[in-house]
Amino acid sequence: MRGLIRYTRPNNLFDWDGLLDNFFTDTAVWNARTPAVDVRETDSEYQMEVELPGLTDKDIELNVEDNILTLSSKKEESKEEKKNGYLIRERRNNEFARTFVLPKDVERDKIKAEFKNGLLVVNIPKKPEAKPRKIDVKSN
Repeated sequence: MRGLIRYTRPNNLFDWDGLLDNFFTDTAVWNARTPAVDVRETDSEYQMEVELPGLTDKDIELNVEDNILTLSSKKEESKEEKKNGYLIRERRNNEFARTFVLPKDVERDKIKAEFKNGLLVVNIPKKPEAKPRKIDVKSN
């Protein structure tokens, strides 16, 4: 999968070959397959924030298998409109999948996710023994 590329207008307005090449490559259109993910670490957990505008909680799937966390979505839309003797039919299929290798110090059974206003927040707690602790130093 490739990311978003910038469209450049051909030098010749009627360069149909160039226009068609740009149109049919998967990089010439908005690529919703790889949403950006911000990951932050605290003493007690890892936190992932994923911006997923236009999706609902029902469109999102989050799975953990072994030490792999997979975030995916598949959304299909169709629209049909009759206007001035023309029939306009549009179909769109947006899907993506991102996988992350979890560190060994996480509690996989306690992972929680919350989705609100297009933002998915995933809290991945660390095991108690992985959390930093203060050791008292005694003198003799």
